[in-house]
Amino acid sequence: MDSTNATAKRIPLGGEFLILDNDQETFVPEELTEEQHMIRTSCRDFVESLGERIHELDQQSKLMEEAGELGLVGAHIPEKFGGMEMDKNTVTAILEELGRAGGSFDTTFAAHTGIGTLPILYFAQEHIKMKYLPDLSSGAKKAAYCLTEPGSGSDALGAKSTADYIAAEDAYVINGQKIWISNAGFADVFIVFAQVQGEDTPDGKLGFTGFVVDADAAGIRLGEEEKKLGIKGSSTRQVFFENVKIPADQLLGEIGRGHIIAFNILNIGRFKLGNMTLGGMKKIVTTCVQYANDRHQFKQPISSFGAIQYKIAQQQILSFALESAVYRVSQLMKLKNQSFIDEGMSFEMALLESAEEYAIECAIIKVFGSEALDYTVDEFVQIYGGYGFSEEYPAARTYRDSRINRIYEGTNEINRLLSVKMLLKRVMKGELKMTDAAWAVQKELTKLPSFDQDNSPLGAEKKCVNNLKKIGLLAAGAAAKYQMDGKLDLANNQQIMMNLADILIQVFVAESTLLRIIKLREMNDAQYELKEAVLKVLLHDAQDAISKLSRDALASFALGDEKRIMLMGIQRFANYPPQNVVELRTKIAQVAIDKNMYGLLD
Repeated sequence: MDSTNATAKRIPLGGEFLILDNDQETFVPEELTEEQHMIRTSCRDFVESLGERIHELDQQSKLMEEAGELGLVGAHIPEKFGGMEMDKNTVTAILEELGRAGGSFDTTFAAHTGIGTLPILYFAQEHIKMKYLPDLSSGAKKAAYCLTEPGSGSDALGAKSTADYIAAEDAYVINGQKIWISNAGFADVFIVFAQVQGEDTPDGKLGFTGFVVDADAAGIRLGEEEKKLGIKGSSTRQVFFENVKIPADQLLGEIGRGHIIAFNILNIGRFKLGNMTLGGMKKIVTTCVQYANDRHQFKQPISSFGAIQYKIAQQQILSFALESAVYRVSQLMKLKNQSFIDEGMSFEMALLESAEEYAIECAIIKVFGSEALDYTVDEFVQIYGGYGFSEEYPAARTYRDSRINRIYEGTNEINRLLSVKMLLKRVMKGELKMTDAAWAVQKELTKLPSFDQDNSPLGAEKKCVNNLKKIGLLAAGAAAKYQMDGKLDLANNQQIMMNLADILIQVFVAESTLLRIIKLREMNDAQYELKEAVLKVLLHDAQDAISKLSRDALASFALGDEKRIMLMGIQRFANYPPQNVVELRTKIAQVAIDKNMYGLLD
């Protein structure tokens, strides 16, 4: 593993976290400036002022306009297009606060500001940007993203909608059907993907392509509002296109390269989704703690019971871990974005390229955030008991609303597969030296283990995270080697791919939390001991999880002595001292119980 000081002086590559030592820099929310805190407070006040309107379908369009008046809708858009052009960490803080609004408004906001607006910012011609972006940035107009079809979901390139080019009019005629389109009921602008066809297309190109389409164009028809399990306050409809004619200059990017738009926009959408789940989780923790303090059974508040304290502690541990990972990725994208601008790239293209660089990390944030939220929401229902199952209390709606997060922006299964495929692709292209790192771990297994103890502050935790990476490299390196030797068809062994993906997720989140704690120690953070307790519980659990995931993967394809040695290696590297997690979780829960709210920086 690369242990040089240079790793702290340059921006890590996407996916490189698996092979770097944990001496990297990060950004932590404790570093937010006074101005950024003022913006957060403004966002929180806005969300709290909305009341039940955030759940009402007929209010979503108006709410977007109100958010636009505060500058929230265009926070990430360049000033020349009517936006605020805020830095990445400020936008991340904004999205966290907006995540408190809950499923329906979060869906509306994210669909508009992300997948609905960014394709125009990144891929439209300049005059088309000027035509649409100012109104989209202010919330005066709303956008929707039309990708999914009845026969193509995760397989986006299998779309059947067509766009026939008419040379005499320099226009395209779109026909097709799109389903599950968020914001469709009130959108003014659609981002539409279709297969360009015809004999005289520009430059003779054909294939999957993106377009900007005005929602009031002749030939567009909407289906009825879908009756959904959750996010009932958001608009979700089918959109039908029948001979819809649009000018050729409203084509996005290049003909036949619509997948570049779709996939890159989804990278940002995935990060934003995980980012917004964070605000929701913190709000849920506060709601759960306040109920547990007020609810008495056997003549005492249920917050005094160990079983309830476990739930409150774990909700906070997951929130803190997600927060650490979210702001780490935010900082990586901010730094990479600035480096691209320094090289002469435009602001908008720098944003796009920085998100593409960290596509693996964006997928991790989406998966971990959506599943951490689901855990938090599930325990929300459980803490409320019978009341949690009643529609008269908030847990039931939150439970239904949260479930969609594991499906849209690419299912969590697709995101897991993509994260491993993207990592291996970078390795095969020579961008990441994972093979060298995996070989170094293999050679280490041939030597006698060192029993030296690192008694420096956080020494055991640093060693633990590095060892977790070594365990992951054993499994990932072996899988790559067996594939290259023709002994394993990894692409068609999705269960192994899932194991490897979950290792990546566990390692990245664990290291992100460690990096935060290292920085907080340097900052003399007032809650340092409490937050260190969070790290210790997280590493205790991550070691068990990663060990099992690696064993499961290796046992499914490795053979003979090689398998035996690697399984022994897992046991050798899984040597983080057992933690008194009962005591630590009690400590973590108690601070929230005493404060009657989320207890770890809110």
